[in-house]
Amino acid sequence: MRDVGGTLRFDDISIRTPLPLLPRFIPLLEGSDVAELDRVARCPAYGFRLRQVFSARTHQLSPSLTELGAHAALGLRDDQLAVLVGYGEDPLVEAFWTLRKADRLIEAIAAQGWDLVLAPNFSMYGNQPRAEHLINFRRSLMVAAELAAAGVAAVPNLYWFRREDLERWVAWCEKAHPPAIALNLQTLRTDSEWRLMGLPGLSYLAAQLPPGIAVIVNGSSRASRIATLRQLFGASLVLVSQNAIQGALHGKVITEHGWEVRHAEKADLFAANVRFYTRLVEG
Repeated sequence: MRDVGGTLRFDDISIRTPLPLLPRFIPLLEGSDVAELDRVARCPAYGFRLRQVFSARTHQLSPSLTELGAHAALGLRDDQLAVLVGYGEDPLVEAFWTLRKADRLIEAIAAQGWDLVLAPNFSMYGNQPRAEHLINFRRSLMVAAELAAAGVAAVPNLYWFRREDLERWVAWCEKAHPPAIALNLQTLRTDSEWRLMGLPGLSYLAAQLPPGIAVIVNGSSRASRIATLRQLFGASLVLVSQNAIQGALHGKVITEHGWEVRHAEKADLFAANVRFYTRLVEG
């Protein structure tokens, strides 16, 4: 409780850093072969994982990112956006939380020059004590606020377990009016999880959120789910997904009929997958 400021309320936190102009689809990359992939795709933005920036093994920031900055280290052009997707497995994000002040991780990430950071999210499990849910919701907000205070365009991640959580998030958005919120849906793997946990909460947020807030979604790759998200959030929806590169790495391209094996270069497959997902999000 001391670590989260002695309260589980949200109303002392505000995040209002302006966002860059975002494309509707941001491909999430695994490696550093941006130049090879971008030769064909020419994407306006690329996403990169927290584990590429903050080592799960050493708990140190990447030396090249620290020395060169995000754009130069990743091989991005000046007119492309570098997006840090701060999600990761529990040991990684917990280490980031623990070390962020002692090792000045927030300031170091700000100095790397990311154009957008989706703040680390702290897990919510159904079998946790209720207080753990609330502590982790607040921690996710706190890290985003700390990044924003350091000058980063930061977006907080929202989780929920009860309707009460959704009501708290909407009340916070109405008061703080952040430019964007992030929703990490990659844990909703099964149809029942999507139907029983994801869809009711998403529908509530779509109906209750104040206008003008972008909704940045990570972890949805099925065409049917993306279509549902587009219906709920319309032009406010921004999708982040690793599927464009994952398919290309396995020699596959996504079509209206599903994944198909194609004998083509990785860069061409990746570009085709990016175009497909962009069309899905734009409708």
